[in-house]
Amino acid sequence: MTVETLRWRNNQLEMIDQRCLPSVVQYLSYSDAQTVADGIQKMVVRGAPAIGVAAAYGIALEAQKYVLLNGADFHKRMAQAFKVLAASRPTAVNLFWALNRMRDRLSDAAQTETVSLARLLLDEAHAIYHEDIEINKTMGTFGASILEDGMCVLTHCNAGAL
Repeated sequence: MTVETLRWRNNQLEMIDQRCLPSVVQYLSYSDAQTVADGIQKMVVRGAPAIGVAAAYGIALEAQKYVLLNGADFHKRMAQAFKVLAASRPTAVNLFWALNRMRDRLSDAAQTETVSLARLLLDEAHAIYHEDIEINKTMGTFGASILEDGMCVLTHCNAGAL
């Protein structure tokens, strides 16, 4: 059985509530940067890569929320979203990596209409999500090739798709 730590459904981010595992598999829905930041702070999502992916989706959600604002107001709201998410887990390296990548994507297309910016940011969040899965699969394949029969692997925190 494959368990998705995070998933995109109906223009919302759903995160498995890792506080309930392993006895209960429950997904919680998030619709903006503040609620995603709350989920990160409350340890709903755990593990550096998953936190980074969640933050990327938090930015994409915020962009969708303010898609009808003019450019200047949109960028002000987005700057606030970056701050809120950055404060959610200040020690998570992947959080800042993902936020910087999303910020770079936003900066690269700064003069683009807000509707297109929101789409670009969602596409970037999806890319981060899929890249994380592929990286983990590659590590898993490599790691499996060096394990001998009877060996075990112990992971700490959230090992993502690994």
